[in-house]
Amino acid sequence: MLTYSFENVKEPLYEYIYKCIKSDIIAGNLKAGEKLPSKRTFARNNGISTITIQNAYDQLMSEGYIFSLPKKGYYVANIDIMSKIPKEARIALDIQLPEEKISYDIDLSNNAINPDNFPFSIWAKLSRETISNRKKELMEASPTGGKFEVRAAIAEHLRSFRGMLVDPNQIVIGAGTEYLYGLLIQLLGKDKSYCIENPGYKKLVQIYKQYNVECKFSDMDDKGITVDGLCQSKAEVAHITPNHHFPTGITMPASRRYEVLAWANEKNNRYIIEDDYDSEFRYSGKPIPTLFSMDVCEKVIYMNTFSKSLTPTMRISYMVLPVHLANKFYAQLSFYSCTVSNFEQYTLAAFINKGYFEKHINRMRLYYTRQRRQLMETIIKSKLGKKCEVIENDSGLHFLIKLHTHLSDQEIANRLKKKGIQMKALSEYYLEPAKSKPHYFIINYSNIDVDKVAEACEAIDSVLNK
Repeated sequence: MLTYSFENVKEPLYEYIYKCIKSDIIAGNLKAGEKLPSKRTFARNNGISTITIQNAYDQLMSEGYIFSLPKKGYYVANIDIMSKIPKEARIALDIQLPEEKISYDIDLSNNAINPDNFPFSIWAKLSRETISNRKKELMEASPTGGKFEVRAAIAEHLRSFRGMLVDPNQIVIGAGTEYLYGLLIQLLGKDKSYCIENPGYKKLVQIYKQYNVECKFSDMDDKGITVDGLCQSKAEVAHITPNHHFPTGITMPASRRYEVLAWANEKNNRYIIEDDYDSEFRYSGKPIPTLFSMDVCEKVIYMNTFSKSLTPTMRISYMVLPVHLANKFYAQLSFYSCTVSNFEQYTLAAFINKGYFEKHINRMRLYYTRQRRQLMETIIKSKLGKKCEVIENDSGLHFLIKLHTHLSDQEIANRLKKKGIQMKALSEYYLEPAKSKPHYFIINYSNIDVDKVAEACEAIDSVLNK
C-alpha cells in the first residue's frame, strides 16, 4: 500500500502525490506491471478525496508512467530506459556569454539615439488608438511582407521624400536589415558571391559567412566603390551605401552611379543592394536620387531602416524589390511570417500617414545640424584643432577627423580608453587591414553630450603630446 506523509505540503495535493509516485517509479520502488491501489482505497487510507487521486493518476498516465486496464485498475508502465539515465544528472551552467560592452565617460563613436529625441507622447497616443480601433486586425496574421497599411505609408513617404515610384507590394517589412539580408540571400541564391565596400560594415561579412556565401571586397576612391574593384572581385551582387558611405561618409556622384549600374547590366545575374540607412539626414540641397530610381533594368534592391530616424530598438526595416524579384519572393518565400508585430506596424503607419514622421525628421534635421556645427566649432577652436583636420560631408550622423600624429591608431585608442573615452579609428573598418588609412577617426554625434566635447578634445590633445 502506498503511504506518503502529507504534512507541510505547500503545493497542490494532487501534484505532490504525482511527484511521489513518479519518484518511486523512477527509483524502482514500484516495478513495471505492479498494480497501484484504486482511487477509492488510496483516498480512504490517506484521508483525501478521490478527485485528488484521480488528478494525480491522470497526470502520470499522460506522461506514460502508468497505464489503466478497463475494470482492472492502474498499473506501473515499463520504463526500463529510465534506468540508463543518471539519477543525479546535473547541468553545468557554464554558458560563455559575450562580454558586456564597456561603458565610457565620453563616447565619440556611439551611434545610439538620444532617448530625449524620441516622440514618446505621440507614439503612445497612436499606440492607444491602434489598440482601441484595430482590435480585429491586431489579432490577424500579418502577410509575409507586412501589413498593407504600413507598406502603403512607406511607399508614399518614398515618393514624396526620395522621388521613388514604388508599389506597396514591392516592399517587404522585416525586424531589422540583418533579417532582410538573410531573405535576400535565399532569394538571390547562395551560389552568388557578394561584394562589399572596403572599408565597410564588418557585420555584413559575419552575416554572409553564416549563410555560407562567398563575400568579397572592393576598394574605394573619393567617389565611392570602384567599378574596377567590382570587376576584379568577380562578384554577382554589390552591397553598397552610395548616398552616405559608412564609415567614410562619401556620397557617390551621378557619374559613378551610372558606371555601377552599367556594371550590373552587363550580366543577367548581377544585382545591387542599395543600403540607404540614414538618407533622411542630408543638411544642404535636395536628397540625392537613389540608384533604385535611376535603374531602368530592375537591378537595384533598395533597403532602408527606421533605426536612424526613430530608434534602433524598434527593429523595423524594409526593402524594395524590383518587380520580378517581388514576384519571385511571393512565389518562393511567402511561407515566412512577418517578423514585425501588428501593433508596431499599424502604429508606424499612423505615425507616417498623419504627418508625424515628416515633422519628426524636420525637427531632428535641425537638431543634428546644430549638434554638428557646435561639435565642429568646439574641435576647431580647441588645442586639438591645430593637430587635426575635420573631414566634412553633407549628410548622415557622423564625420571623420584626421589626426596629425606619429602614433598608431591602436595606441591612440588605448590611451583614450584609459581616460574613459572611446573614439574608433577608420582603420578598424577595413576588411583588408593592409590597405587601411591610419590616423582617421569617426566622430558620431547622434547621442553625444556636446558639453563634454571640449573635455574630450583636451584629452585627445594630451594623448598626442605624450
